Amino acid sequence: MDEQAVWQVIDEQRRSLALLLDKLTDEQWRHPSLCAGWTVRDVAAHLTLQQLGLADLLSTMAHWRGSMDRTIAHMARRRAAARSTGQLIAEIRDLAGSHRPTLGVTHVETLSDILIHAQDIAVPLGLPHDLPAEAAAVSATRLFTMRWPPPLPSKRRVTGFHLSATDIAWSHGTGPQVHGPMRALLLTCAGRPVALGELSGPGVPALTAALRR
Repeated sequence: MDEQAVWQVIDEQRRSLALLLDKLTDEQWRHPSLCAGWTVRDVAAHLTLQQLGLADLLSTMAHWRGSMDRTIAHMARRRAAARSTGQLIAEIRDLAGSHRPTLGVTHVETLSDILIHAQDIAVPLGLPHDLPAEAAAVSATRLFTMRWPPPLPSKRRVTGFHLSATDIAWSHGTGPQVHGPMRALLLTCAGRPVALGELSGPGVPALTAALRR
């Protein structure tokens, strides 16, 4: 996918996620997401922070919590507390068509953010949300090859397996074989064990143990 096609998927994901969020009850907004310790509301708030410039990043550093992960979580929760539900939805929807990533990352990291976090919201609520296989392949490849921002901790756990998609021409790595839909492979690469049940192959038991350590 070229950059324009990636941004098109990002825009579509933002609009469709806003539509999904429009229909949630207060209880669903408080529901745990796939991100440990994050509610659906926290994840939605995080997704409004996809166009941070230098001043925003300096402000973020002023709230440093000892690690990037803890700082990002803190900023998301502050945002979630400061914004109404309607404001969060409007901000996600308004990002569609704005093709400027946060300073220091590329459009592909922005793609991964919206693809994975939209599933973090939809899956635990039992709601359908499309994850295009071709875009998921671009994101998964980036998760394995990125050096900056630092790769997800799950990268170490899924390295050493041969992953191959059953719905698109994509594969990565060497080792025990693991097969499945590209959506499930991306979520697994991002450290979401919820998708392990959709995978097959001789490497699945070892991959399951690695992700659940």
